[in-house]
Parts: sequence; structure tokens; C-alpha cells
Amino acid sequence: MANKRKSRGKGKSGGRSRLWGWLLKLGLVGLVLVGALAVYLDAIVQEKFSGKRWAVPAKVFARPLELYAGRSLSRDDFLTELKALGYRQSNAANGPGQMAVGGSRIDVYTRGFQFFEGAERAQRVSVRFDGNRIAGISGSQDLVMARLEPLMIGGIYPAHNEDRILIRLDQTPPYLVDSLVAVEDREFFQHFGVSPKGIARAMFVNLTSGSLRQGGSTLTQQLVKNFYLTADRNIIRKGLEAMMAVLLELHYSKEEILEAYLNEVFLGQDGNRAVHGFGLASQYYFAQPLQELQLHQVALLVGMVKGASYYNPRRNPERATTRRNLVLDLMAEQGMISEQQATDAKNKPLDVTQGGSLANTSYPAFMDLVKRQLRADYRDEDLTSEGLRIFTSFDPLLQHKSETAVQATLKRFGETPDKKPLEAAMVVTGAQTGEVLAVVGGANPRFSGFNRALDASRPIGSLIKPAIYLTALEKPERYSLITPIDDAPITLEAEPGKTWTPQNYDRESHGQVPLYLALAKSYNQAAVRLGTEVGVENVLNTVRRLGVEHDWPAYPAMLLGSGAMTPMQVADMYQTIANGGFNTPLRAIRNVLTAEGEPLKRYPFEVRQRFDSATIYLTQQAMTHVMREGTGRSAYNQVPSSVRLAGKTGTTNDLRDSWFAGFSDDLVAVTWVGRDDNDRTRLTGATGALQVWNAFMGAAHPQSLADVPPAEIVMAWADPATGLGSDPSCEGSVEIPFRAGYEPLPGPGCKPVIDTEVIRDGANRVLDTIRDWLR
Repeated sequence: MANKRKSRGKGKSGGRSRLWGWLLKLGLVGLVLVGALAVYLDAIVQEKFSGKRWAVPAKVFARPLELYAGRSLSRDDFLTELKALGYRQSNAANGPGQMAVGGSRIDVYTRGFQFFEGAERAQRVSVRFDGNRIAGISGSQDLVMARLEPLMIGGIYPAHNEDRILIRLDQTPPYLVDSLVAVEDREFFQHFGVSPKGIARAMFVNLTSGSLRQGGSTLTQQLVKNFYLTADRNIIRKGLEAMMAVLLELHYSKEEILEAYLNEVFLGQDGNRAVHGFGLASQYYFAQPLQELQLHQVALLVGMVKGASYYNPRRNPERATTRRNLVLDLMAEQGMISEQQATDAKNKPLDVTQGGSLANTSYPAFMDLVKRQLRADYRDEDLTSEGLRIFTSFDPLLQHKSETAVQATLKRFGETPDKKPLEAAMVVTGAQTGEVLAVVGGANPRFSGFNRALDASRPIGSLIKPAIYLTALEKPERYSLITPIDDAPITLEAEPGKTWTPQNYDRESHGQVPLYLALAKSYNQAAVRLGTEVGVENVLNTVRRLGVEHDWPAYPAMLLGSGAMTPMQVADMYQTIANGGFNTPLRAIRNVLTAEGEPLKRYPFEVRQRFDSATIYLTQQAMTHVMREGTGRSAYNQVPSSVRLAGKTGTTNDLRDSWFAGFSDDLVAVTWVGRDDNDRTRLTGATGALQVWNAFMGAAHPQSLADVPPAEIVMAWADPATGLGSDPSCEGSVEIPFRAGYEPLPGPGCKPVIDTEVIRDGANRVLDTIRDWLR
């Protein structure tokens, strides 16, 4: 019996030994697997955190608004730009982003900004206005010029549509870090990635409440979840999250982790684009840089970390206010702010902007142009991930005025009888620079579909006529502004076996008319006759020299604009005329900076002289007559008569396309009105597109064209009926510019004018004398 008990004892002891042995082996295997997993996770943590952490979209900026004495800028336009930039009105502009408005003077504290040429510091500037001009500026030191930071007008986003404005820890406003830690992770600066106390507290709350009401995740764990893992909630993912949080804290400082969290946290959804990080959230909700946020705004953003959709201040303002006030109370409890500060902050409104757009679709037509020009130099992955900063020539004030002109004018036209919608497009450029300042791609400027300004290629009608008259004026031995042109019926061979007989719009012929008047009145017969005299091929070559490449056949019908162009191409063509014969290819981009603010590429002017200044001056003079006494004269219903303008209407067959292209000393603007299905509009260039142009120019306050002729031009008196020289005292004679050496000789003097009153008086005196003699 004793031996049996001993053998049973040995059996039990051996079984336990084998079990412990297996457990030890399994534990060792588990440790090896956990170690391998830790090594693998450690590599993942370091690779992503030490490298480029985010794909940051390129940011696109408008031109900076330059302020200097004499600049054409109204007080209202200045305020419009300040509000778009998020400047806050106060009694005194004492800090960046503030403005104080008083009468004709506005004080502004500008924000510092990293421009292509270098950093510009924040400063206080006083701007005084006199009508539509800046009367003077002053600041803390002698100022000749100051400039506001440029408005961000959009970005070039990756496929996943994430966006962020990266910030450094030292760029955060007061209370942001302290309040975030107080609300989300009180032991952040004490724990090693996970918080046993926080886990225990969360477990207790969840068990006592009977539901999952609180999580025990630290800020580090939240960062790991957002940065590396999916949103799945299971025990395996939570284990990985904890391990990676510990590994992250082994390699990186609390400050680095906190900075990454501030840039990664999800804080909203802008359409199909996620809003990540406090920097972008500040712009999205308040239209202000993060550094300028006040206490109540900081508390709102911190409160939204718990649930950006649930506490969205635009959709759920009451819920967001309650959450914000809770954050303020927590800050007061922990001594970060006083009770009075908390009370004052709770009494303030949410202060969120109404729109809530981050400008990715605000100006789709212009952004389309920018992307096309950028892709000539950059890969798509560079544009969507490298955080490039693109500086453009875009003028938000002129864009607003062009959009308003298009929409208001189309609305005034009203619904057409066939109920088919009218479409429109507009391009505005700097007359001397070739920079694109504004683009409208359709009747709905916010629609990011078909861009008519760049892609709608339509027959240009009479817009080609300045090229005909320019070609003629290059032959001063034959043509001048006052050369008589025969506006009589003409029949030509249009193409083999077919004839063409153009007609004037009024179906009338006007006989011999001076060259400048033939253009001003847009007489088709005179234009075709002149075009065939100088040669159709020569006219088409002039169009190429003006900046538009084409493959139009040299048919006579081209002389009345049967060739097609886009509004952008028309702007390129008229730009050369406006710029004194110098072709400057249109450009939208000025320069590019890297994400770190280092200069990357500058887009300089490209200037090529295509025509001599004398010929262009004469062409401009003829085009000013279009505005004074021709088809463009309605412009002076909205523009002061003292402003010299030049332009040309364009109408195509059956009134399908309505065009106007014109310029002042500083602006070139091209407008088109038509239908996408190419149906009739019942609008001429004067009744359609010109009305859009007039509305824009009336609001844009254009500068008058200079009337200083080049040295090769002389003034002489001539008879417009014959084109011969005349005397200033002669009735109907006009003073006309001519190319030097080709002016007409002075006339022989005026023909005697028969004064019937004098004859009658003389006859009566003779009769009286005869009567007296007969008596």
C-alpha cells in the first residue's frame, strides 16, 4: 500500500512538472513572439514618425494687397479684403489680425508672413483714403509701402482629401496645450504612454454605469490610433495601441508627441475633405490663424476633440456651447484661468464663421488654370504631398467684381423665351504684366465643372477686326486712320466653287468712310474689303503675332471671325495691343516656396516685341473711337467719361455668340455670353457681353489710357471726307495722329462759305438804293 501511494505521488508530481514545463516553454515562445512583435512595431513607429509624417497639399495664395499712397483702392474694398483675411475689428489695432475703423482712416495690425523675397514682420499701419484712392500710409517708422498677407484661395489635394496646416508647439495660443492636457489626459507628462490610473478610472466608470461611457486612452494612444491604426474597437487593436504608445514614448519626447497630436487630431469634415489639426480647424471655423484665437475659441476646439461631428458648432451650436463651457470650468478648477475669466469666456458667442469652406472650391476656374500651369513643372505627387506654397496673381477684389458682373447681368437678361440658360465666361488680366487677375468659368462661378474661360472655343466674330486694321496700319504709305475705306457690297470666292457676299449688321452700305470710323462702327463690308486688300494670310499671321497660335485656313470668311478662340486666347491677343505691341504670355503663378519657406521657383515675365509702338498707338486710337462713337459707347453709362477706354464688340452668325474685349491702362477684360448647345442667344456683342464688361469696369475703377503718343507719331489736321490735309479753321476738319513722314500736306485753305444772311442783306440794300433812285 505504501509503495502504491508513493507511485501515485510521483505521478502527480511528474504531471505538474510536465505542465509547468509546457507552460514555461509556451511562455518563452510567447515572449519571443511578443519581442518580435515589439521589434516589428518599433520599426513601424520609428519609420513613420521620424520621416515625413503627413502628405501636405500645396497651398495656393492670392496676390498680397500692397498699400501705398496714390494706389487705386476704395475704403470699402479694403475692408472687404480685411474681412476675407479674418481681421477682427476693435477699438485699437494693438495686435496682429486686428483693425480699427474710423471715418476715412483704417488702422491695421498686419500679420507677419513668409514671402518669396523673405519674411515680413507684423506691424501697425494707418491707411487714409480719399475717394477711391489711398491718400497716404503711416506706421511705427517711415513707410513707403506695406502689404497684407495673401489670402489662401485653395489647395491641391491628394485622393484621400486630408488637409492640414502644420503648426509648431511654440506657435500655439495661450491655454491650448494646458486645456487639451487637462481635458484629454491629465497625467500626460507623468505616464509612459499608457496610464494605469486612467485605465482603472475608466473601468470603474464603465462598470458602475453599466455601459461604455469613458475610455482610458492617453493622448499618446489617441495619436497612435489616428496615426497608425484603424478605428476598429477590439482587444487586439487596443493591445497594439498600448504597445506602440509605449514604444513611441521610448523614442520621442513629450513635446514631439504633443506637437504631432496637435497636427493629426480630427476636428471636422469640409464636404469630402477631412479637417485635421488645430491649425486648419482654426481657419475652418474662425477664418483666423491659430495664434490669434481667444480663450473661448480655444476652449471650443479643445472640446470638439471628443467628437468633432457631435459637437459641430455650425450644426449643433447648443451642444457645442455646453461642451465649450465644460472645458472652461475644468480649466478654472485646475487653476489655469480664474473664475472671472471662465465666466467672461462663457458669455461670449461661439464666433464661428457662417460659410465653413476652406476655399478648395471657392474659385474653381482660376484654380484650374493654376493647376494646368503647375503641371508643366511639377509631378502630381509633389503638388499633393510636399506642402508647396504657390503664390499667384489672383486678385480677390477683382474676382468678386467679375463674378458679380456676370451673375447680375445674366439675371437682368432674365429667362429667355425658350427657357434655355445663358452661359458666360470672363478673363481679367493686368494690361502691362500679362498676369491673370480673375477668371469666371460660367454663370455659376462656384461650379467646378466645365471651365468655359479656358475650354469653350467659339467663333470670335468681329473681335478679329482690330487685327485687320493693325495689318493695314503697318503699311503707312497706303493707310492711315483717315484713309477712306469703301463700305460697299462685295462678293468674293469663299472657297472653290462658292461665293460669299458679306453684309453689315444694319443691312445698309455707308459708302466711303474713314478707316477709324469703319472699325468704330464695325462695318463688315469695309473690313472684308480692307482685309482682302492687305491679304487674308497676312491678317491671320497678325493674329499669330498677337499671341494666338491657330491653323485657320486663309478663307475670306476668317475676316469676320469664323475662326474660334477661347476667352483666354482672346485675352492673350488683346493683351498685346494693350501692352504697346509687347506680347507677354498670360501667367497666373508668380513664384513657389517649399513647405519650409525656401524659394523654389520664380515665374518671371516673358516679353517679346511683336509690333512697333507707332502702329499699336494708331490701332489703340481707332479702338477708343469704338468706345466713344461706335458699338462700345454704352460703357460710358457706367464708367466716367474722363476715362479713356479701348475695345471691340464681337457677334457671330445668327446671334449665337456675344463677345466683348477691351482694356484700360491697367486692365484687360474679355467677356463671352452664349449657350453650351450653340443655340441662338438673340444678343449682339453690344447688347450682351458688353453689358457684363460695363458692369465690371464700372466697379473696378479702371485707370484712363495714357494719351501720350510715341516719338514716331505726329498730329496733323485732315478732312475726314477725303483723307486729305486740311486747315484747323475749316469746317469738319479733325486733328488725327499719323506716323511721322506720312502725314498729309496742309490743305490749300477753306473754300469760301456762302452766308445767305449776308446775301439777303446786300440784296435788300441794293433794292432800297434802286427804289430811292427811281423816286
